[in-house]
Amino acid sequence: MSKPIVAITRPRDRAAKACKIVEELGGKAIIAPTLDLKPVDTPSLKELVSKKDELDWIVFTSPTTIVSLNKFYPEFLNSLNCNLAVIGNKTGKLAEKKGLTVDLMPEDFTAEGLVEEFEKRGITGKTIGIPRTASARATLPEGLEKLGNEVILAEAYKSLFPMDDATVRELISKIENNEIDAITFTSPLTVENFFKISDNKQKLARLLSDNLLTVSIGPITGKVLDKYNIAHIYPDTYTVRDMMELLFDELNNKNEALE
Repeated sequence: MSKPIVAITRPRDRAAKACKIVEELGGKAIIAPTLDLKPVDTPSLKELVSKKDELDWIVFTSPTTIVSLNKFYPEFLNSLNCNLAVIGNKTGKLAEKKGLTVDLMPEDFTAEGLVEEFEKRGITGKTIGIPRTASARATLPEGLEKLGNEVILAEAYKSLFPMDDATVRELISKIENNEIDAITFTSPLTVENFFKISDNKQKLARLLSDNLLTVSIGPITGKVLDKYNIAHIYPDTYTVRDMMELLFDELNNKNEALE
């Protein structure tokens, strides 16, 4: 039996781990980034750095946040003296690699999960810094403010429309020709940008539902797939490995049913 072909739409600099997992599980990965991430030094980031000593907590929602701070303000990370919350194992591991101690990581790797954890711990009246992309959902800052905290938002990186959309168009062509077995999405923007590039959104949505297995990293990304009426699955734990293991379990189950 030929190896399943799995399309990976996450940014190219984040795709290596996903490709490795696909190969470990017996598949072949095709990278077609529908999102580019660019660290940026912005006035809001500079202001956050200047208020370092006022922070009770800082929240890192993605590895790119840490990459950006390390690039523009390495001394900030080296002298950080407040509690640290992160979303996701990869973000936590990178923070620890930079010598930081992670004080809080929710079991549910979402903004909602982090807000819930802050609420459980009764964290209120604190100053919380959140460096992230400006296009991120308002769920996290609004949720923390509702708990009575002051939130300082800072733009640490930009989430950009893919600069190489030819690769995505090539992927769409492969999907139309039944050359792809599964596709994965790891954020709402990876889905939105994918459909922005498509010339026939209804046809593409139908193909993703009927002709291949569509897998989301979690329910937040899944909501965007729901918007396009795309049948999809996602794992109980919102990590790339769990997503890929679920994907291959589902493909293997389908193959067994056909035998």
